[in-house]
Amino acid sequence: MDKVLMIGPHERLPRMNTSSGGQLSSVGVAVLLAGAFLPIMDFFITNVALPSIDASLGAGPAELELVIAGYGVAYAAFLVLGGRLGDKLGRYRLFQGALVGFVLASLGCGLAPSLDALIAARVLQGATAALLVPQVLATFHHALSGEHKSRALALYGATSGVAAVVGQLLGGVIVSADVAGLSWRPIFLVNVPIGIAVCIAAGRCVPDTRSQRPVGIDIAGTTIFAAALTALLVPLTEGRSQGWPAWTWVMLGAAVILAVGTVLVEKRVEARGQVPLLPPSLLQSRSMSFGLAMVFVFSMGFGSFMFAFALMIQNGLGQDALHGGLAVLPMAVMFLAGSLLSPRVISRFGRGALVGGAVVQLFGLVALVTVVVGRWPDVSLWNLVLPLALLGIGQSMLFAGLFRSVLADVPQHLGGVGSGALITIQQAGLALGVALLGSLYLAIAASDVPRAFATVEFVQMAIVLVLVLCVGRLPRLSQTPKVKTVLEV
Repeated sequence: MDKVLMIGPHERLPRMNTSSGGQLSSVGVAVLLAGAFLPIMDFFITNVALPSIDASLGAGPAELELVIAGYGVAYAAFLVLGGRLGDKLGRYRLFQGALVGFVLASLGCGLAPSLDALIAARVLQGATAALLVPQVLATFHHALSGEHKSRALALYGATSGVAAVVGQLLGGVIVSADVAGLSWRPIFLVNVPIGIAVCIAAGRCVPDTRSQRPVGIDIAGTTIFAAALTALLVPLTEGRSQGWPAWTWVMLGAAVILAVGTVLVEKRVEARGQVPLLPPSLLQSRSMSFGLAMVFVFSMGFGSFMFAFALMIQNGLGQDALHGGLAVLPMAVMFLAGSLLSPRVISRFGRGALVGGAVVQLFGLVALVTVVVGRWPDVSLWNLVLPLALLGIGQSMLFAGLFRSVLADVPQHLGGVGSGALITIQQAGLALGVALLGSLYLAIAASDVPRAFATVEFVQMAIVLVLVLCVGRLPRLSQTPKVKTVLEV
């Protein structure tokens, strides 16, 4: 029999309670994770399809960047708003509505007759993904407790990482298969049957939860925050392909001003006794402040690695899209295996598990750079199996531990806000890592591919060392995090 979340000493929640919460079975957890998998995978699956999109629709480098940027900017800009709307309107309801929107947007991408239509559909995809994904973490945070909650959060971290790796793997396989002569289009169309299946399953096993004290929508905070993210991510994504024209620097300067404005507006809203989009008091907790900073830095390294590795395999070693995707298979397999083990390992060893994961990842990076530089250009995919396996298992432990720690002290009625902030930071870190370290790779790779790859990975090694130094500031993960109930807050 499924466990039921205990709210008070003598109170139990019914199966489907739309105001406070409901029990969530292991099947329900799996369905929610499947819903979160699709949007995360879709960010990465498009990378290997860009040459085919170029050939099919006649796009230039800047337009192809917009296929990625349109999704990423909309995704990042509306994540926190998605969490807030779920708290207010009901997380199950918003999950289902956003999933339907994501399926329709994916269909629009797959059938797009022109590049402009594809970019518009990608923006809609990103916006619906932003409404969908926060409901998963917020439902876990509200409907689970103790070890069940910790395991679900760890599995979400695993889903995020595996979706990124599988995205590039699946993209290569689908594009190379050229199903029915459709070239790149099935990478979007595959979302339709999967999304419909998840939608049907969610109706049977996912409870509807919402905050018992829902707060209003912070229109001013939402607007200025979305503008700040847009002003940051658009030039970082488009600047390299367009040669960093003046408008990119103007937007980056505006992003700084808008970020400062966001902080001032949010402090003023909270001072009036209202709940802002990003509550400064919530972000001041140790688990949120240090945890979010570590997630941001980790995501920068992860995003830049996936970008540089894909280019090194395809452009440097001359492999096709299929082999470029298959190259990351050892990493995907070990990431999944490590993620399944991480809840027990972290519960037993606490923060030491994160340190161990970082050390394993560091060994993997050193081994990978040694193989690439030492054997170039006679590097076979078999030479990369062991280093990538080490990377996968090390990253999985860090991923799971960081996601578990960030939400440890978040009150249940702010679960959607905390979840949205976490995923926004993750998305911004991925984009910034690709923009900054990706540009570094491209600048050096023009003359020396192995040196370019090694340079980027040396930066990632430094990032891993910084994470090790910061682990001590996180909550003691070996202790089951205390779950604040709606009666306590």
